[in-house]
Amino acid sequence: MGETVTPKSRQYRRKGKTPLAMFLGFMGFSIALLGPVQVQAKYASIVMDAETGKILQETNADTRNYPASLTKMMTLYLVFDALKSGRLKLIDRLKVTAKATRQPSSKLGLTRRSKITVKQAILALTIKSANDVAVAVAETLAKNERDFALKMTAMARRIGMSSTTFRNASGLPHRAQLSTARDMAILGNSLLRDFPHYYHFFSESRFTFNGKVLKNHNRLLRIFDGADGIKTGYIRASGFNLVASVKRGNRRLIGVVFGGRTQRARDRVMIRLLDNGFETFGPMQIADGEAVSATVADPAENAKPSGNWGIQVGAYWDKKSAKNIAKVAYGKVPELLLDGVVKVVPLRRKRGRSIYRGRILGLDKKQAYGSCRILKRSKMSCMVLLAKNSNAQIAASQK
Repeated sequence: MGETVTPKSRQYRRKGKTPLAMFLGFMGFSIALLGPVQVQAKYASIVMDAETGKILQETNADTRNYPASLTKMMTLYLVFDALKSGRLKLIDRLKVTAKATRQPSSKLGLTRRSKITVKQAILALTIKSANDVAVAVAETLAKNERDFALKMTAMARRIGMSSTTFRNASGLPHRAQLSTARDMAILGNSLLRDFPHYYHFFSESRFTFNGKVLKNHNRLLRIFDGADGIKTGYIRASGFNLVASVKRGNRRLIGVVFGGRTQRARDRVMIRLLDNGFETFGPMQIADGEAVSATVADPAENAKPSGNWGIQVGAYWDKKSAKNIAKVAYGKVPELLLDGVVKVVPLRRKRGRSIYRGRILGLDKKQAYGSCRILKRSKMSCMVLLAKNSNAQIAASQK
């Protein structure tokens, strides 16, 4: 069949553009707007004083990222709200639909038309981060998961999460499901404030279902003094995320980390941020009125470096200054130094007095050189180091 040429198509032909070229150009433009399917969220973090809401530290706190399973914190917020209002009871049983059973892992492996109690659902969400249970909850509290996500977003606005949009109850990848470190800190604090009788579920270390013992994904509950919640999250597009709540004495901090390279690196970052947060308070009062120091040892300082490269950012006559400058450097480029280990390495001089060198070790070559470039642009001293025979040797001086 011949092609019908309209005046408009003639116009584009004169410019060397056919309707097919127009279509392909439009599709290319649309794809450019949508971006690649897999995107890596940038590093972001925040530390909040739970009592006052004061922000003690923030990095990219308002950058919108994929929340991954941190989403389930809002799913649980709506469950707790339903329990508080009497719409749900812990012994109520939720129906499981075919859609719920089709969710990818992590999940309990529920079967269609089976049932799970509200209490079991809460534990499955906090400990196992079960996606099939998230859908079962959504379909119980709304007509469908889409309507439940609208309720989640509406609740987010009510409690002050101005930059968050939810599209599902689980945190599975969705291009439009975005949040920020600041909003997740607000959500964590709201769970503590609004539902103190249910917050203990976030502290549970294990959950038994159908004879199988499931352990909590939040390692901080086992390794960090004072940690009692809240939620981990991971999808490939976001990296490793964590919202943590830690109470020491009469003080509680909420920490959020987005974009960890690994689970352990994310946890190390959170530990440093929270330790530094408690240090800003100085001495604190414990229950019996005895003053104790808020400073605790950072496990990452004594950890064994995993990479062969590192950086040196200063040398001082006292150990404390060397440690502090390394922490300052870390705070300037945390996205590159996530896997790093802060070390203070003494160098004894001929007259017997030592110089203390502040270093961040355990990096790969790209992290070391990249972080030094950024630090030098901010007028900080930086040298790249290469570990050899367990001693950090200078691989490249300042350039």
